[in-house]
Amino acid sequence: MKLVIYMCKKFFATFLASLFFFVLVLGLTDLLMNVWAYISRNVPAKQVLLIMLYYIPKSVWYAVPIAVLFATAYMLSDLYAKNELLAVFASGISLFKFTAPLLVISIAMSFGLFFFEDNLVVWTYAKKTSLQNQVLHKEQSLNNNKIVVMAEEGHLIYKADYYDDSVKRLYSVYILFRTEDSQFDALITADSAVWQDNLWELAGGKCYQKKDGKIQIGEVDFEYIKRLVEPPETFRNNTVSVEEVSTKEARTYIHHLEKAGLPSAEAKSEYYKKYAFPCVVFIVVFLAIGLSGKTRKNVLLISLALSILAVVLFYVLQMITMLMAKFEAIPPIFGAWFPVWLFVIISAILLKYART
Repeated sequence: MKLVIYMCKKFFATFLASLFFFVLVLGLTDLLMNVWAYISRNVPAKQVLLIMLYYIPKSVWYAVPIAVLFATAYMLSDLYAKNELLAVFASGISLFKFTAPLLVISIAMSFGLFFFEDNLVVWTYAKKTSLQNQVLHKEQSLNNNKIVVMAEEGHLIYKADYYDDSVKRLYSVYILFRTEDSQFDALITADSAVWQDNLWELAGGKCYQKKDGKIQIGEVDFEYIKRLVEPPETFRNNTVSVEEVSTKEARTYIHHLEKAGLPSAEAKSEYYKKYAFPCVVFIVVFLAIGLSGKTRKNVLLISLALSILAVVLFYVLQMITMLMAKFEAIPPIFGAWFPVWLFVIISAILLKYART
């Protein structure tokens, strides 16, 4: 028990110091990347400080895996350099058994990082992005044009020239109804449609139906009207970033994309990444343990270099698989999770052949 306490003290002391350092570096990097834009727009210092404050949780989220990697590699390298691990191994304790508390801590931190991101990071980062766009005059309108939306699994198709989000109104509307076997049922045209009482109310609506082999024009039947329940959010210029919303909101957004027949592969891959990314904490600990003690010379530098190289390879591989998922070359869930499982296997192999 004393050995575990000793190891945890060394680990957390290094982890907290490195976390503070990496968060500071990330915050200053973000500031320096935008400082000229702030100056040119005469952004008040108070606003800049508020943007930096909102960015802190996101910086922590990014910095935790790096800080954990550094703390684990430094601690084990230091123990190797001082021959303290030789005494541990001589007493019959294997490397895996000795570092098992670190692996348990990393698993707990992975879960903690997920909930931290889902409950705090997403809304602070969204506020940071929104405020930054506001002070730099980068606001993006939710209005949309040339819209085509599918609903009811393709049995109902909306087409509109323009959507005005401020009044929840569609202009130059065409709505195609199809039967269960995807045959033509009816076509409704209208000058505009406004969202009222959870339905689209049509102005100047006409209904085209095929009867006895001829197209007939008439009034719009209420049976068709009551099916026009697709919410206004579906017709917006959707600028929703899955990175800036919680998992619950991301699922809702993906559902809207699928229901509307819009591409959803990129959103799905980002959604699955929300679950996969926290596992990086476990992976870097696993890697650092497996890579530690590979040499008796310059153990700190070599262990850190090998660990950092491995993490860089992980991020590059994840970036490639996420791009492949975005373009639907591979399933979205595969794009997010393949690097995780691959590096878990590699880490297990390294640990098996680690010096003990």
